[in-house]
Amino acid sequence: MKAETIGKKIIKFANGAVNCIAFMIIASLIAYSGYALWDSKQLHQAADKSNYAVYKPTAENQGKSFGELQALNAEVFAWLCVYGTNIDYPVAQGSTNMKYVNTNAEGRYSLSGSLFLDCHNNKDFSDFNSIIYGHHMAKKVMFGEIGDFFDRSMFDSHKYGSLYFDGKDHGIEFLAFIRTDAYDSVVFSPNVEEGQREKYLDGLFAKAVHVRETGVSPDDRLVLLSTCSSSSTNGRDILVGKVTDATYNDPFVNTIISDETAPGGSDDSFQYSKEPSTIILASAVILAALILVYVLIACHRSKQHKQGNGGKD
Repeated sequence: MKAETIGKKIIKFANGAVNCIAFMIIASLIAYSGYALWDSKQLHQAADKSNYAVYKPTAENQGKSFGELQALNAEVFAWLCVYGTNIDYPVAQGSTNMKYVNTNAEGRYSLSGSLFLDCHNNKDFSDFNSIIYGHHMAKKVMFGEIGDFFDRSMFDSHKYGSLYFDGKDHGIEFLAFIRTDAYDSVVFSPNVEEGQREKYLDGLFAKAVHVRETGVSPDDRLVLLSTCSSSSTNGRDILVGKVTDATYNDPFVNTIISDETAPGGSDDSFQYSKEPSTIILASAVILAALILVYVLIACHRSKQHKQGNGGKD
């Protein structure tokens, strides 16, 4: 009888230990889910264009605020705006193309990085083709809307942008949208030499999903806005524009661009991101935790039932 009592105590202790461990696991999973949601929100807030609005060079302040940003980070040298989108950010250039993958325009570490010019290009955009890179993020921050130009109506309705450098504004006329991969040496060849420009243009337009007839020539200056896409593991979406000395009026100047909807489609239609959805991940973790709780309760009740029946079941 004494041995039986000891055995029951051991079983009771083991059940309590299992329940405690299960509770700790569930609490950890729920805590992780909460952190993942918070971290995702922080990441997108850090990348929001509103964080840099105070630095944007305008005719009113003659670039004074932009100079303050350059005082924080001397590698910032330009400002890019794609009319009718949330793409309205400073542009930096590092000694390598890795620095601004995880460094923001103020020079601080950030997973959202910054828009940056290829390290092989000249800062005055005098090269035949200059490439600007940026992360493709959700919530329409950074280059999160480049993939939207896959939609023909978006491409047709968003023709212009602006590029500030060398102390003045320049225009951008967008002429093509390309979907390719990161290893495309034809596209990703900054500063193409004069004798290769015709060939480069032919290769560029041969890969284009959409093209606008603008009369581009080897004497023009191109700017390629490149980001990740979901078309393949190493997919890239590229919006190609022509840099001009003339500027263009912003036809969307009185249009409110929200995180949920933008001209050309809803957020769900072309929501591509190289990072997995944190919300989906968190939801899956919470669901798994609830299933685990249900299984543990069911097992505990089954064990109690067997003990109540003298172990005959």
